[in-house]
Amino acid sequence: MAQITITINSREYAVACDDGQERYMLQLARLLDEKAKQLTAGGGHINENMLLAMVGLLVADELTETRKKLEKSKENPQLPEVKIIPEEKVVEKVVEPDYAPLDAELAGVLNQLTEQIKTLANEIESM
Repeated sequence: MAQITITINSREYAVACDDGQERYMLQLARLLDEKAKQLTAGGGHINENMLLAMVGLLVADELTETRKKLEKSKENPQLPEVKIIPEEKVVEKVVEPDYAPLDAELAGVLNQLTEQIKTLANEIESM
């Protein structure tokens, strides 16, 4: 069993955990420390027992809300909209795409480039 030291509200606690769980336990302790800092941010003094109880209540509230959301999502799953396309249409699109507009645009660009090259060639020859 591993031993770690966690810090909550500037107070250190020695805690035992399973080997390999040290990092996870430290992450959990940071979460609790953040909640404690939220509660003590106003500057008022809260005794340690009351602070830890309040931190526990905040975490329990978040857990309860998360469980409610999970239950709602199970009752009303938001499934993605599925559109069924007949197989012939899919194959038609894959096998015979319409390149005509692209071909026309590409031909226009190539013609412009050809004219620019001819113009440059003429300028070079006249030098």
